[in-house]
Amino acid sequence: MESEQVKNDPSFLPRSFYAGWGARKRRAIHWGCPIVLELMSFSSLPLGPQILQAVQEAGYTEPTPIQAAAIPPILAGNDLIGIAQTGTGKTAAFVLPILARMMAERPAKQCIQALVLAPTRELVAQIEENVRGYAKHLPLQMATVFGGVGEKPQIAALRAGVDMVVATPGRLLDLIQQRHADFSGLKYLVLDEADRMLDMGFLPQIRRIIKVLPKKRQTLLFSATLSREIEALTQEFQHNPRTVQIGRRSNPAETVTQLVYEVRSHLKPSLLAHLLQDPSYNTVLVFTRTKHGADRIARKLESCQIKTATLHSNRSQNQRLRALKDFKSGEVRVLVATDIAARGIDVDGISHVVNYDFPMHAEDYVHRIGRTGRAQAVGDAISFITPEDMGALRSLERFIGRGIVRKKAEGFDYEASAPAAPARPEQSTGRRSGEQSTPRPAQRTSQKPSQPRPESGEWSPRRPGNQVARRSRNGGGGGGGGRRR
Repeated sequence: MESEQVKNDPSFLPRSFYAGWGARKRRAIHWGCPIVLELMSFSSLPLGPQILQAVQEAGYTEPTPIQAAAIPPILAGNDLIGIAQTGTGKTAAFVLPILARMMAERPAKQCIQALVLAPTRELVAQIEENVRGYAKHLPLQMATVFGGVGEKPQIAALRAGVDMVVATPGRLLDLIQQRHADFSGLKYLVLDEADRMLDMGFLPQIRRIIKVLPKKRQTLLFSATLSREIEALTQEFQHNPRTVQIGRRSNPAETVTQLVYEVRSHLKPSLLAHLLQDPSYNTVLVFTRTKHGADRIARKLESCQIKTATLHSNRSQNQRLRALKDFKSGEVRVLVATDIAARGIDVDGISHVVNYDFPMHAEDYVHRIGRTGRAQAVGDAISFITPEDMGALRSLERFIGRGIVRKKAEGFDYEASAPAAPARPEQSTGRRSGEQSTPRPAQRTSQKPSQPRPESGEWSPRRPGNQVARRSRNGGGGGGGGRRR
């Protein structure tokens, strides 16, 4: 029945296009219609000899399901919404066909033909690495634009002339307002990690950027998760977009084993150190809710002789790049990060992801655990759950449509009491012995009780208005919609 659907639907490519594909199959939703996609070889895609040579040199022979489903409609010039799990090759799914179209339709005068917007500078660097790898045999000039570093080199690159720009929205908007970027010849726009890019923190910046772009263009949105509410907003930016969905919406990778450890808050540091005694935890990514929490965890692990690095917005760009480099090379065994940095972490072979602080949003959980189990590799995702997290855990299980296995760590003392708070030294009052102190009247204060603060620039349900205002005030100096990158 599915074969007849392909045959009779004129929106699909001819059946001859699918001939010669390999025997392995993946279930996909291709252009809104369910079919079975058999994995083909890259050589059967009309990408051009230089691009195919670069793909072969990178060691790839068969496209992933999202690549096999997305590349044909992009080559045909359609707007597209691509939804697939993290680690399935979404970047190549838009980079390869855009490069092929750019080389086939080169303008007489060099101009910026393609713009890729991404939420973090780490993700910008990851996309740049992919583009340079696939375009190594092409006469392509590109520039990256993001906050946290000086503007002058980026301005110089734009003025020198480039074919493609990969940027975070905030810094790019700054340079556009300073008239350093000309997008009059733009043909291709990509919003990567669209669920983050189109949330309340980024939408105003994206709208302002899109206003200066040509109306006639091809617009692509890719993400691991894309809620139906946010998907409705894409109609504002796209024209009759095709939808390519691999697997269920917001479904974690099937190769990831998900486990829950129920533990009281004060025991989480000890439990993490206990689990890391297992040598199979060789490349571990730990997620915490706040940057200060990340630093505390790193200090605790370092005191246990476990080499650890941190990645959050208080770190300079050089420090963040050094932390990623050391983690990739194996010089450090554990990387402690906040959600704001999660989208830019592209490291093969992560054995374990640990949700030290359980995420507030189910979509964040999917992105976090997607750092392991990439490209069909296996991995473990572990979540520490306190009694206060039980409601969020039940919501997550409804979201992903499955329960998560509960587990207890062998040999760990779950009954240990919280460490006693250090006693404060008594302060001298200046009174003579035997004098009675007169109680002071209570003073009024307008200060609110302290709340744990999320990572700088993240959306917070407590004060959504203030978050948007703060991003607008900060403009883009930190990259990505006013966030500190």
